[in-house]
Amino acid sequence: MNLKNHIRNIPDFPKPGILYRDITPLLGEPEALQRVIDELTAYLRAEKIEAIAAVESRGFIFGTPVACRLGVPFVPVRKPGKLPYKTLTVEYSLEYGSGQLDIHEDSIKPGARVAIIDDLLATGGTAAAAGELVRKCGGIVAAYAFVIELTALAGRKLLGDTPVHSLMQF
Repeated sequence: MNLKNHIRNIPDFPKPGILYRDITPLLGEPEALQRVIDELTAYLRAEKIEAIAAVESRGFIFGTPVACRLGVPFVPVRKPGKLPYKTLTVEYSLEYGSGQLDIHEDSIKPGARVAIIDDLLATGGTAAAAGELVRKCGGIVAAYAFVIELTALAGRKLLGDTPVHSLMQF
């Protein structure tokens, strides 16, 4: 199965000059979605992951089932003001603006090997910010996993020496 056949291109979204890679068709095809979950799970099982941190909101779609399959905790990395308990925060830049991410301060056991999952790796700002939050909690960022990688934006470079896996490259 060619997973790229389940990605829709939307030009000039969210602003002119951006080619948005829409995962909605992939989500609407159970066989394709199952394949994505299977592949992410297989990769992260080999990395001996002890927790999955996923970035709001599309990262949750993929991170939750992978965490369940691996039998490890799921840790939500959220936009500001969405978590009810004490949080750690990081501000970051992304390809068309800036943002902030939060994590519960007690969500990761010190020394735990954590994988960060999201739907897309572009410039790497969001993923790097999630990694910074994991480290602030005392976790070790053991791997990054993405459904799509936009290779021209070179986001891998911002993630250092940590292993990076993407299922599709554009």
